[in-house]
Amino acid sequence: MPITAKLDEFGKPAWIALIVLGFMAWWPVGLAVLAFVIGSGRMGCGYRGGHGRWQHKMDRFRERMGGQGAGFAFDAPSSGNRAFDEYRSETIRRLEDEQREFHDFLDRLRMAKDKSEFDQFMAERRERPSAPPQPQG
Repeated sequence: MPITAKLDEFGKPAWIALIVLGFMAWWPVGLAVLAFVIGSGRMGCGYRGGHGRWQHKMDRFRERMGGQGAGFAFDAPSSGNRAFDEYRSETIRRLEDEQREFHDFLDRLRMAKDKSEFDQFMAERRERPSAPPQPQG
């Protein structure tokens, strides 16, 4: 079994201990282990890009709350206060709708930008004079 799999079984504390021991032994070893841990995402602090990182955190939150998918607010455990539960469900539903609309807006914006860049490229290509034929001889 590789050492990374063994350390993954013990979780984050094992990786932190390895980083500390690496720095204590020789600082480049500790730095290399730290770079590996962050780069591989084992600490959950590596940049995954865009809104995907936040979506992943929201999915984990939903799992902890006991629900799955977009309607998790209705599956969430009751707080014992029906008025608060209704408010929470409505607020979360509204926020999820806004999030979906915002992602749709971003997709349309990216598409419009790509289309304008492509149209500009094609216009420049059409305007470019073609090279005169080379005389053969």
